[in-house]
Amino acid sequence: MKKLRFKFQFALFLLIVIVFIGLGFSLGQLFKNLYLETYHKQFQKQGHLVAQQIENYGGIGHLNESDFNQIQSMIDTRISILNMDGNIIFDSGKDKDFYYKHDDVVTDIINSVHKEEHGIKHIGRGFHITYYWEIIGDIEQPNGILIMATAHDTLREAYQKLWLILSIVLTIAFLVILLISSRIISSFTRPVESAVKAAIELAKGNYHARTYEDYNSDFSMLNTSINILARNLQRITKEQEMHNDRLITVIENMGIPLVLIDDKGFLKMTNQIYNDVFRVTDEEVIGKNYLDVIEHIEIKQIVEEVFLTEQKIRKQIIVPIGIHRKHFEVYGAPIISFHNEWKGIVLVFHDITDIKKLEQIRKDFVANVSHELKTPITSIKGFSETLLDGAMYDEKTLESFLKIILKESDRLKSLTHDLLELSRIEQEGFKLNIGTVNCLELINEIKESLNKKADDKQIQLEVHGEEVVIEGDQPRLQQVFVNLISNALAYTPPKGRVDVYIKDLQDEVEISVKDTGIGINKEEIPRIFERFYRVDKARSRYSGGTGLGLAIVKHLVEAHHGEICVTSKQGKGSTFTVRLLKKFPD
Repeated sequence: MKKLRFKFQFALFLLIVIVFIGLGFSLGQLFKNLYLETYHKQFQKQGHLVAQQIENYGGIGHLNESDFNQIQSMIDTRISILNMDGNIIFDSGKDKDFYYKHDDVVTDIINSVHKEEHGIKHIGRGFHITYYWEIIGDIEQPNGILIMATAHDTLREAYQKLWLILSIVLTIAFLVILLISSRIISSFTRPVESAVKAAIELAKGNYHARTYEDYNSDFSMLNTSINILARNLQRITKEQEMHNDRLITVIENMGIPLVLIDDKGFLKMTNQIYNDVFRVTDEEVIGKNYLDVIEHIEIKQIVEEVFLTEQKIRKQIIVPIGIHRKHFEVYGAPIISFHNEWKGIVLVFHDITDIKKLEQIRKDFVANVSHELKTPITSIKGFSETLLDGAMYDEKTLESFLKIILKESDRLKSLTHDLLELSRIEQEGFKLNIGTVNCLELINEIKESLNKKADDKQIQLEVHGEEVVIEGDQPRLQQVFVNLISNALAYTPPKGRVDVYIKDLQDEVEISVKDTGIGINKEEIPRIFERFYRVDKARSRYSGGTGLGLAIVKHLVEAHHGEICVTSKQGKGSTFTVRLLKKFPD
């Protein structure tokens, strides 16, 4: 706005200068003309008096030298008297040379005598000379010609004084006008500047900006309108923010994952529960194409189907996330504006994993338990019947069958124990006995108890790490790592290796069990924590596993507010990593 004010002031300054220069020249010329007109009238009167005086002397024929000198002494000017033939009879300035081409002027006057009775002529080129001529005597019978000439500097002096006065007056007037105009311009530009500043702030989004309202100003309506606009924008923005806050609150707390995709296929919004479930962040997905950031083919297919059909879709899908297999009922719907413009699609994920699990548990539990109980019961029944049929009288056969019956009974007992243990852990009232646990001592104790099992298979079992103390239930944690290390030994071929690593991660401890065993197929990893699920069923039955160990491990780790994850490559081995908080949450 300073630039605008400068432009106004510069334009006004230039206008004033031009007007004053024109006014100065006009006044100077007017003064000059007025001065010359007054001077010429006076000079004409003097010439007329001199002509009358000559006529009083009886004309130029009776005029002698003394009479001429007397007339000359009356006025301070050059007097020339000529006869009608143009010959000079008397000339008071014939010895003076400061008159510019006097003879040429006299010649011009003589040529004008026959046209006019008298006249006046002014010459001014660097100097000022005024000539007056008049016919002496009657115009019918002229006696001679009177020519008077005077050189004067008074006009130049008056002109200089005039310009000095005009310069002083115009300068003062210029300064006064400039000061007044500057104040006037400021009074006009100040509200405009204020309005522009307020408009700039409004454009930046600062709707608290206001401009000064002067009801006596011509711009009061502009400033008032801007303030009304600012207040309306502030109100609308506040309402929009409240609406957005409510909408965001609803979206973030609706308890189900939600994704918004625009008409170009770019993710515009995800709520926090979506980020938590699919283990992503806003920075990783927002503004990127869904084909690049959504990993699961089933979800991509739903998005593509909504884009193609522009119809609402509801589908149930199974998505592997880490070690879990999630069941979702996905609802996809197109977003169409009031003007029937395609805006994108919205996906809502209803997690029905628990429902599916309950359904599957109800279906599988009887089948799995019956299947798991069938083998030992059948064995016990079969060998008992064989003994009763007479085999009991053979001591070797009796001892062999009784050992098999004892082994199957122990397996039946182990299965019943694991089922009861898992049921107890899954109950809502299950509580841990929290105490101090030294992780290195705990793992070393487990190692000592499993060294014989490792030596039998010639497996090298090693523990690496430093002492880390955490809060937890020591017997339950021992149960966790006994299961993990036992599984590692069971699924590792002879002469293999099992390593346990303990890492201190400030607020957490990370304990990893790494083996060089058979490994786990990538598709099977999400299912290994399910009840009765076995990666290698023949091997696990041979090793005496019940299929419930990892399910118990998972529930105990989650009871400690920890997490367990698996990385594996078939034929290369597996790594089970458990992360536990050092301080148990209240």
